[in-house]
Amino acid sequence: MKIGIIGLGYVGLPLSLQFARSGVEVLGLDIDSRKIEAIAAGKSYIKHIASEDVAQLIKEKRFSASDDLTRVREVEAVVICVPTPLSKNREPDISYVLKTAESIAPHIVKGTLIVLESTTYPGTTDVDLRNVLEEGSGLTAGTDFHLAFSPEREDPGNPQSVVATIPKVIGGYTPKCLEKAVTLYGKALKTLVPVSSCRAAEATKLLENIFRSVNIALVNELKLIYDAMDIDVWEVINAAKTKPFGYMAFYPGPGLGGHCIPIDPFYLTWKAREYGHHTKFIELAGEINTSMPEHVINRLSEALNAKKKPVNGSKVLVLGLAYKPNVDDDRESPSYILLEKLKERGAEVSYYDPYVPIVPLTREHAQWAGTKSVDWNQETIAAYDTVLISTNHKDVDYQQLADWCDCIIDTRNAMSEISTSQGQVWKA
Repeated sequence: MKIGIIGLGYVGLPLSLQFARSGVEVLGLDIDSRKIEAIAAGKSYIKHIASEDVAQLIKEKRFSASDDLTRVREVEAVVICVPTPLSKNREPDISYVLKTAESIAPHIVKGTLIVLESTTYPGTTDVDLRNVLEEGSGLTAGTDFHLAFSPEREDPGNPQSVVATIPKVIGGYTPKCLEKAVTLYGKALKTLVPVSSCRAAEATKLLENIFRSVNIALVNELKLIYDAMDIDVWEVINAAKTKPFGYMAFYPGPGLGGHCIPIDPFYLTWKAREYGHHTKFIELAGEINTSMPEHVINRLSEALNAKKKPVNGSKVLVLGLAYKPNVDDDRESPSYILLEKLKERGAEVSYYDPYVPIVPLTREHAQWAGTKSVDWNQETIAAYDTVLISTNHKDVDYQQLADWCDCIIDTRNAMSEISTSQGQVWKA
């Protein structure tokens, strides 16, 4: 079997490799020529994916890549893994999905299976995507070609997150579409979870991330309350998670990051309005989470004031640009918001991240593209008035940080077991 996977990012590349390992011939498709060139050279551009894995599958001719989307005519199934961001008005932007559909529709052959993996609102697959595919191909979904939705469940940097073993939710446009999709994923994945429709599968993904967003908002709010009571929220969470039932630990932070939690809840919020419903709970969680960077900046200001220094004119180092520890994924990272808010207040800002040595071009923070991480040495770090820990990478020597810097703002409890002087670390 030969399949095509469109979008070779944090979802598409590991999925391509897993299918290829399982004996399926995979044609990776992406409009980014740099990714195509890297794959052809047997190199990975994602830190937690080894170049050796890519090179081996290229050598065995089980994996190849191209920027020519017309080549979908060569494959039996197409899996779409393209971005679904929010617009500036925080409304769903499914343009990448629809433009991909427009590009491939004229080249779809009868019997092809099309699966969307990009997170979106219920109705995208069986209405928006289907309409574009049918209009561009002249074929009918469920009769001439098959259509399904199967949400991605990638968790970059988590060693327990292995594509082959993560249960795969699948919803088909028709029972036959579901059967085809189950057959496809069954070739590479161990556990399949069929559901009644594309919409049920789309809603499942949203529920997963809304659950996380709401619970993170809860601990973020508790952090502010407990701080006012002179209670360490991290101590409370660590004590609470010893309960073996009825509790799941979530942790506060400087804001939400990543490709899912800051975005997915608002897909349902937007769609719910079409049905006359307002998602008050979800929107409140969003308000709390998006307000956290402002709290962190205020805390940093208090710390600098204690040193008799204003934010304006101070040198501030943001430690960590990736949105989570031990990965190079900077999508929707709250570190960008912190950098921008500090700059607006007149601070001289830099960042350090061993996983992101140079800021890539992003849709929302293009002004930082090309900025380089500072070096990690005593002379460099000691020159900053304060260091703000936004991401708690394991590769950072926090004892060195404590030895070199006399004012540290810790949003991740990274300094909890480090020897520090009184008043040196401010939790935020």
